[in-house]
Amino acid sequence: MFNITSGPLKGLKPIHLIVYPLLTFLVLVINYPFIWMALSSLKTEKEFYVLPIKLFPESFVWQNYVTAWNHAPWATYIKNSFITSIIPVFGQVTLGSLAAYAFTRTFKLNKLIFTLFLGVMMIPGQATLIPNYVIIRNLGWINSYYALIVPFMSGTFSIFLIRQYFLSIPKDYEDAAFIDGASPFYFLLRVLVPLSMPAMVTVSLLTFNDRWNDYLYSMIMVTRDAMRTVQVGMGAFQGEQGIIQWGYLTAASTFITIPTIVLFLFVQKRFIDGVMMSGIKG
Repeated sequence: MFNITSGPLKGLKPIHLIVYPLLTFLVLVINYPFIWMALSSLKTEKEFYVLPIKLFPESFVWQNYVTAWNHAPWATYIKNSFITSIIPVFGQVTLGSLAAYAFTRTFKLNKLIFTLFLGVMMIPGQATLIPNYVIIRNLGWINSYYALIVPFMSGTFSIFLIRQYFLSIPKDYEDAAFIDGASPFYFLLRVLVPLSMPAMVTVSLLTFNDRWNDYLYSMIMVTRDAMRTVQVGMGAFQGEQGIIQWGYLTAASTFITIPTIVLFLFVQKRFIDGVMMSGIKG
């Protein structure tokens, strides 16, 4: 029996001895698919067909990454994905902040308009896929960055999230700013946005992740290999292999997943703050 009031466990409550191991177990369970994928990317092809399948490879075959990279123009796919993921981030934050600020103002039919606006979130993306394709085709944007960027420069959820965070900021700040002669735009740019950085980071991360991992929309709007994103390229890479090479597929899946993981590790604190604070006021 140990004493939790001293030593390395000082400060821990008895409940922590149950909660922490449980949370650790859940983290491992949730991340097991990625762990399996990363470790499997270093296996020989034979190991995928030997039962029982082992988690750790018998030997680390780093050549899988080299071969997978050389079998497709991944540099082009990654470049396209970064372009079509980063630009919408700036659009969502900029336009989302302007729209969110407008929805925090009091005007006639404010709540009705906002309710109807939120109703758009109830429409699944698959329902608007064909109309979007017709519009993009008529604009002549098929196989162009415009098709993958412009429709995602603003989003209902981003506006909702930023608005909720704006509402959590005391109105006294606005009154003080206006007394000092600040314009609404100056107050938004110099006060609201800096104070709402967790919400901005959350919107940025969710937008980047959504655009980076998009497959269906990008596959329909892009047919040329030079315009493929990593997810569309992954589908083409899998189809072009003929006989599935699991070592190459898991290697490719691993290195196209790394950017989103690295981004989350850098902004996880602000991301969590943004999610927790966005629902304070309605």
